[in-house]
Amino acid sequence: MASVTRAVFGDLPSGAGTVEKFQLQSDLLKVDIISWGCTITALEVKDRQGRASDVVLGFAELEGYLQKQPYFGAVVGRVANRIAKGTFTLDGKEYKLPINNGPNSLHGGVRGFDKVLWTPQVLSNGVQFSRVSPDGEEGYPGELKVWVTYTLDGGELMINYRAQASRTTPVNLTNHSYFNLAGQGSPNIYDHEITIEADAFLPVDETLIPTGEVAPVQGTAFDLRKPVELGKHLQEFRINGFDHNFCLKGSKEKHFCARVCHAGSGRVLEVYTTQPGVQFYTGSFLDGTLQGKRGAVYPKHSGFCLETQNWPDAVNQPHFPPVLLRPGEEYDHTTWFKFSVA
Repeated sequence: MASVTRAVFGDLPSGAGTVEKFQLQSDLLKVDIISWGCTITALEVKDRQGRASDVVLGFAELEGYLQKQPYFGAVVGRVANRIAKGTFTLDGKEYKLPINNGPNSLHGGVRGFDKVLWTPQVLSNGVQFSRVSPDGEEGYPGELKVWVTYTLDGGELMINYRAQASRTTPVNLTNHSYFNLAGQGSPNIYDHEITIEADAFLPVDETLIPTGEVAPVQGTAFDLRKPVELGKHLQEFRINGFDHNFCLKGSKEKHFCARVCHAGSGRVLEVYTTQPGVQFYTGSFLDGTLQGKRGAVYPKHSGFCLETQNWPDAVNQPHFPPVLLRPGEEYDHTTWFKFSVA
């Protein structure tokens, strides 16, 4: 069984509220999650010697999360990933969103779900966060009620996302944790071995918006169906890193998504999800300017993300999996992060 403890993490400026931290602990994992952005701030996993290390990038104090930073550990929405030119048309009406990533809208806009205080409820083996996103928030139509639930069972952290809308609106929720299985603060992820169970990926333009093509991975740098060592793989294909959507099985059931192994520590992360895609991001925009936990700095390629989600810009690409949530329907997706030792 997992235990749950609750503590104050910090106070928001000008009396905007208190951020709480919830620590979920089992015999295998210890996870800290705060009510600001439903953010995972620490995740301790044992290595093959039984020594625990924190394997997610982030900050020890609330101030770190309030500065400009790359969504460390947060839940992002109303729509994760990029929407081309920050516009979409729904029922004949054009909606304009904040432009916050080149010419595009990214991760819900200027003040997305990562930059708000959520209401927590402690569960026997986890914590559920809820909030109401008002009609028109960041340009999105309709009121959206959202619940994000973290539960811990042994070595498995489960995240369930639910939402209900008062008007038809696009919804795409994910968690944006950056992992380094050698321990946060390790200089890079080149010695990690990665597998992604995807036969296709989405090529992108220079602003990282999918071109619309669903391309086979066969014979490309994106063929990660058999394990590859990341550093060698990037060198072999002469690529700067990954920030791409991999197309998973179209099943609504739980399916295997990815596995990452770190030979040095023996730590293994397996990801399962009900989502149709995963954005594999290798931290190419990290630049060493942010100081994280225990004085660590986070240079390029010092963490990786496996953001299970719908495909980017799906609201503008009719042949992508549907991203619209209508009144009377429920958005309900789950992702499992399972840690073990090899």
